[in-house]
Amino acid sequence: MPERPRLTPAVADVRRAVRASFAGLATGDLVLVALSGGADSLALAAATAFEAPRAGLTAGAVVVDHGLQPGSAEVAEAAAARASALGLAPVVVRRVDVGAEGGPEAAAREARYAALTAVADETGAVAVLLGHTLDDQAETVLLGLARGSGPTSLQGMGAVSGRWRRPLLAVRREATRASCADLGLEPWDDPHNDDPGYARVRVRTTVLPVLERELGPGVAEALVRTAAQLREDSEALDHFAEEQAEEVADHAEAGISLDVRSLAANPAALRQRLIRLAVESEFALTLSRAQTLEVARLVTDWHGQGAVSLPGVTVVRTGGALHFAATAAS
Repeated sequence: MPERPRLTPAVADVRRAVRASFAGLATGDLVLVALSGGADSLALAAATAFEAPRAGLTAGAVVVDHGLQPGSAEVAEAAAARASALGLAPVVVRRVDVGAEGGPEAAAREARYAALTAVADETGAVAVLLGHTLDDQAETVLLGLARGSGPTSLQGMGAVSGRWRRPLLAVRREATRASCADLGLEPWDDPHNDDPGYARVRVRTTVLPVLERELGPGVAEALVRTAAQLREDSEALDHFAEEQAEEVADHAEAGISLDVRSLAANPAALRQRLIRLAVESEFALTLSRAQTLEVARLVTDWHGQGAVSLPGVTVVRTGGALHFAATAAS
C-alpha cells in the first residue's frame, strides 16, 4: 500500500483555502477546476479532490489547450491524466483557437474563459475554480497602477465573481509549488511564464523583486491589501450610485435623462458612476474615464456647449437635464 503523503503546512494552507471557497455551495453541486498542469492549478486540483467529497460536492476538471506552442495537446492530456488520477471527474479537455484581437494575452484569456464557460454549461457545474494566487493578484494591481487604470482594475480579481471562484488569492505561489512537491506531484512549467515579451512576466521576474529589494519585504501583500480596500470602497460607491439612479434617472422611449441639479449635488465619484451606470444600463456601452469626464463637464463646466458624442450615443444638456439618446444610423 503506498505511503500516504504527510500533511505539511503548504498542503494544509491550500486545502484550507479551498475548503473556505466552498461557502454557499449545496450538497451534490459540481465544481470544476481550471487545470493547466502548472503548480498553482495542480495544487488547487489536489486540494479540491481532497476537500470536495468531504463537503458533499462533486469535483471535476477542465483543461484548455490553447494550441499556442508545440506539444500543447500532449501537455493538456498529461494534465487531464493527473486530474483523473487525483479522483476528479468529469475531466474535459477543450481545444480552442486563439485570435489576435487585443494582443496574445488578452486573446488567449478570452478564448480560455469562453471554453471554461461552455464546459461549465455543458456539465452543469455551479462553479469554476481558478488557480490565481496572491502573487497573481499583486501583479494585476501593479499592472493596473502602471497603466493608469481606474478602481475596477486596481481592486484586482474578486474571490467570487459569478461562477468564477479564486480560492488561492491569499496563498503565495511558493506555497502551491511546495504543496505539489509535498504531495509528489510534478507540475508543468509553461515556457510563456518566463518570456519577458509579456508585461506580466516582467512584473513577476523584475519589477516586484526590485520593489521587494528596495522597499523591503511585503510589497506583494501590501498591494493585495490595497486591492481589497479599493474593492470594498468601490462596491459601496456602486451601491450608492444604484440607489441614487432611481431618483436621478428618467427613462424615456428615446433614451434616458439625468437631472443636472442632482448630479451636481453629488461628489465626483458618485456623479461619474451615475453617468457610467446610465449609459451602460441603457445602451450596453462601457465608458472610459475620458468619455465620462467629457459628459460630466456638461454638469460641472457648463457654458452652453453642444452635444457630446459617444460611440452610438449622443448626450445633450437641455431643460436642466442631460439627455442620452442613441445616435441615428447614417
